[in-house]
Amino acid sequence: MLRALLNKFWDEDVWLPPNTTWEDITPGPDKAVVYADYRHLLYPIPLALVLIALRQVLEKYWFAPFGRSLGIKNTRPKKAPNNSKLELAYIDCPKIKHKQLFLSKDEICALAKQLDMSERQVERWWRLRRSQDKPSTLVKFCENMWRCTFYLYNFSYGMFILWDKEWLWDIDQCYIGYPHQGLTPDIWWYYMISAAFYWSLTISQFWDVRRKDFWQMFVHHIATILLLSFSWVCNLHRIGTLVLLLHDCADIFLEAAKAAKYANYQKLCDAIFTVFTALWIMTRLGIYPFYIIWSTSIRAPMLLPMFAAYYIFNSLLCLLLALHMVWTWLILQVAYKSINAGKMEGDIRSSSSEFSDSSHQSNHSTPNRNSKKDT
Repeated sequence: MLRALLNKFWDEDVWLPPNTTWEDITPGPDKAVVYADYRHLLYPIPLALVLIALRQVLEKYWFAPFGRSLGIKNTRPKKAPNNSKLELAYIDCPKIKHKQLFLSKDEICALAKQLDMSERQVERWWRLRRSQDKPSTLVKFCENMWRCTFYLYNFSYGMFILWDKEWLWDIDQCYIGYPHQGLTPDIWWYYMISAAFYWSLTISQFWDVRRKDFWQMFVHHIATILLLSFSWVCNLHRIGTLVLLLHDCADIFLEAAKAAKYANYQKLCDAIFTVFTALWIMTRLGIYPFYIIWSTSIRAPMLLPMFAAYYIFNSLLCLLLALHMVWTWLILQVAYKSINAGKMEGDIRSSSSEFSDSSHQSNHSTPNRNSKKDT
C-alpha cells in the first residue's frame, strides 16, 4: 500500500513535463549533464543545525561585544513584585499565550475587582511583568546582525556565481532546453546553504524575538522551503536562483536598519530605511511580479509544455507575492509615521511587540495621570 501511495505521489505526469520520465533526469555517469538528486533535499536540515550553532558563536563572540561597544546594554527590565494571584492570572491569560501583551481597560477593571486591588496597581504590575518576557535590546541587535550578515553573504555569493550564467541576463534561458539543464557545484551549494538558512529560521523562530507577523514569517519560510524543494525536484533550479537573489537584496538593508535603530544611530537608520523602502518596492513589487512571475506565467508556457507541478510551483511564487503586499503595507505605514515624526519609529515590516506595547501604554495610561500614586 505504501509503495502504491508513493508511486501515485511521484507520478511522472504530475512532476515532469510530457514525454519525460524520472529515469531521464536521474543523476548518473552516463548522463550528458548533471541532474539534481532529490535525496539531497535532506542535506539542508543538518546544515541548518550547523548554521544555528554558527549563529550562537557569532552572537556571543562577535555581535554582542560589537553591540556593547556601541553602547547597547543587555539590561533586563525591573522585576514585578511577587504576587501569586496576579502571576496566576498572567500565566492563564489567553492574550499572553498568543503574545498579545496588553490588556484592555475593561480587563484591567475586572482583574482589579477580582483581586481587590486598584486599577493602577494591576496596570503597573502587568506592565512590569510583561516587560520581563521581552528580550533585551542587545539580543534583538544580535539577531538582526546575524540575518544582515547572512543576507549580505548570500546575495554576494549569488551575484558572484550567477554573473556568468546566461539565465541571469536572459530569463528565457530558464526554460530553453528544460528539463535537461545541468547543475554545477556552485549552484548546488547556493541551494543547499539557502535552504539550510530558511530551515534554521523556521526552527529558531520559536525562541527568537516574537513579532506581530510571526505567522506571516512562518508561512514565508515554509513557502520558500517548498519553492526550493519543488524547483530542485523538477530541475527548475535556474528560476529558483533568480528568486533567491532577488529576495536577499532588500533584506540586507532591512536588517541593517533594525540594527542601526537598536544602536540608537537614528540618522543612519533613517537613511538605510529610505534605501530599503525604495529597493523593496522596486524588487518585491516591481521586478518580482512584472519580470519573474510574468516570465513563469506567460513566457514559460510558450517555451515548454506545462505540467501539474509547475502550476503548484507558480502558485507558491504568487503566495510570496501576496506576503510581499502585506509587508509593503506595513512598511508604508512605518514610512508615513517616520515622515510625520521626523524619524523612523517602531520596528520595520513586523511592528515589534515592544513598539505595540509602548503605543498601547501611552493610549491607556493617559486617563490615570492625575490619579493618586499607589502606595
